Amino acid sequence: MHEFSDEDLMMEWVAGKMEAFERLYERYRGPLYRYILRRVGDDATANDLYQGSWEKIIRGRKSYRPQAPFPAWMYRIAHNHVMDYFRRQRPETDIETELLESGTAGPEEQLGLENREADLREALARLPEKQRDAILLKLDAGLDLQTIADVTGVNRETAKSRLRYAVSRLKHLLTEPVT
Repeated sequence: MHEFSDEDLMMEWVAGKMEAFERLYERYRGPLYRYILRRVGDDATANDLYQGSWEKIIRGRKSYRPQAPFPAWMYRIAHNHVMDYFRRQRPETDIETELLESGTAGPEEQLGLENREADLREALARLPEKQRDAILLKLDAGLDLQTIADVTGVNRETAKSRLRYAVSRLKHLLTEPVT
């Protein structure tokens, strides 16, 4: 069976084929949601922003041009939607406190995994916003360097620097002794 590219599916959707939209949605619902969730830190806000991002994607579909890779176009819309949300927040919420709250205790292995995940969420929350955004686009969305640059509106070298600094800072934050 021939697997359609994202761009082909997008053009079919623009032409009115809902099956094409459904396939795109199925491909990107998980990665897009994870990207937004890690940006905002809580399920309720992530759900709202996720739905809002898809609404903007749906409304903007006729402006899509196949010269742009679909993931870059989609993540750019989601990125801008999340940035608008952050701009409306005054003062910023205390994301770190929310991220450190733990759920119910499970077996020792599960607890260790939850602790590592909490440590990663805390470390991500401590990154400067631009570095956090770049690393999440790489890790959650799986975007390449040029696409990250396109989504965040910077040149390739700036995106590369942000990723390098984010990785370095995460390594430091995740290996520093707990005091």
